[in-house]
Amino acid sequence: QPELGKPKRNCYSLPGLDFTYGMYMHKRDGGVPEAIGHWDSVKAKPHKRVMPPDFVTMGRRAVDEGCTKARQFALYYKYMDIRCKDKNILRYGGKIPPGMTFGRPPRPSTPFFDIMQHRYKELWMEHQRARTVVQRSPVKKKVGIAGEVRENRTSFLRAHPLPVKEESFWHPRRFKKV
Repeated sequence: QPELGKPKRNCYSLPGLDFTYGMYMHKRDGGVPEAIGHWDSVKAKPHKRVMPPDFVTMGRRAVDEGCTKARQFALYYKYMDIRCKDKNILRYGGKIPPGMTFGRPPRPSTPFFDIMQHRYKELWMEHQRARTVVQRSPVKKKVGIAGEVRENRTSFLRAHPLPVKEESFWHPRRFKKV
């Protein structure tokens, strides 16, 4: 039985002080100084990309050869292995055009001279003045050929409402005997 309020004791004895936990690497384990001073660089292996099969082209050529059954198509695909063409797809191991850089281009720098002269404030003020002039100008009404304002369907229906339909009390013949 374990003691009250204490976990059950482990029956295994721990190794001595000279024991190293984990894996000891004889060649590389030089501690922090070696890790900081000597970086291991890995040479990139040339990666030849295997393109996927081009089933569309193989299917067309198989039909041209006269294949009509599934087994014939399977044999054609087996012996005439046509792969998709590499169109400089930029994936892992793909070809990169010379002079191409990745990432977003930096923003063009703001001209310091325009900031010092409050040029952006002046542009904003001109924009606001133009907006107020447009808002204050009267809205021109659409004028017809005869010089009068044209009516649309809504204004016509307001002036001339449709006649109200009277409710008919017509009932089918089969309900007359009820």
